[in-house]
Amino acid sequence: MHFEPFVMERLQSTWENRVAWNVSESGVQPLRLEELVRTPEERAALFAQELAYTQSNGTAELRRLIALQYPGATEDHIEVTNGGSEANCLVLLHLVQAGEQAVMMLPNYMQVGGIGRALGAHVVPWPLVEDETRGRWRPDLEALAKLVTSRTRVILLCNPNNPTGARLTSEELDGIGQIADEVGAWVLSDEIYRGAERDGVETPSMWGRARRVLVTNGLSKAYGLPGLRIGWVVGPPETVAVLWGIHDYTSIAPGALSDRLARVALEPSRRTELIARTRGIVRANYALLRNWIHSRLPLLDHIAPEAGAIALVKYRHEVESTNLAERLRIEKSVLVVPGDHFGMGRYLRIGFGSDASHLASSLERIGDVLDSIAGARLADAR
Repeated sequence: MHFEPFVMERLQSTWENRVAWNVSESGVQPLRLEELVRTPEERAALFAQELAYTQSNGTAELRRLIALQYPGATEDHIEVTNGGSEANCLVLLHLVQAGEQAVMMLPNYMQVGGIGRALGAHVVPWPLVEDETRGRWRPDLEALAKLVTSRTRVILLCNPNNPTGARLTSEELDGIGQIADEVGAWVLSDEIYRGAERDGVETPSMWGRARRVLVTNGLSKAYGLPGLRIGWVVGPPETVAVLWGIHDYTSIAPGALSDRLARVALEPSRRTELIARTRGIVRANYALLRNWIHSRLPLLDHIAPEAGAIALVKYRHEVESTNLAERLRIEKSVLVVPGDHFGMGRYLRIGFGSDASHLASSLERIGDVLDSIAGARLADAR
């Protein structure tokens, strides 16, 4: 088994704490512990927590709280993991065998394709359509129907999408489910940005829309709690039991403090507060980013993200995105994710979930470099 470099994660892990202006993140400004644990009772329970191994698939109460988000689910439908990335990994380790086919929505969180290829699967790209007329990135269901075969083991979704911020509609999800059912494929739907919608309308889940569905999610994006490293899988109890067995071979269990804090976060009224906070940040900061992009038309453009604190920004400057991102880091201490990391050419993924003043300063510096590139091209033309 050979794992190809996960270039985006390596870029971020190398530089995100060493630059002055980080807009590579895809979540919102993280909460502080004091903002999550607010009552005397919560604080007392946190300090009384024994630092032991917890229930390795997540405590029953945490799994019950997660199950509330998925109609018909119980705690037996839930496996708690260390982050959404481990959730994806467990699912792929269970589903994918060498020689099988995985159809992957693109762009996407590229972890799933990398794991699939490492396991010997044939990963087939299924590109979203950049539909400027409709003002959205949309799935092409006719194309998907032509890609799947009897060898298709899994269809890999990311909804809301990373890096475009697009949402699939209920009708589109139903269509994907029907296509999967026709060939007996599973659908793995990564829904970690669900809850971070600008319009406040929760993204429909893939849950319950096909015979073989596994949903992954976690607390890192819509909840502003990436440091807890809590994720989960939702699926049929018999499949979740198998995933628990694979989990025994990886990280074994979530941390005791993280499990307790996740229970605080997912108490229904507190969950509502956290989601509202995220949506407020996304709405306010997107307006700042949108105005900056519009001030630079036609050299910059984008389709507005519907959810998540990320935008895929198209540029028309004569520089490849990896080289542009490197210039930004070296010259301005700004970190962005190049579109190359998603196979997207001349795009940048800009995260806008940080403090507004941090975002504004970062955009100003990105603009300085873009102006320098445009000015150099104009001078050469003369």
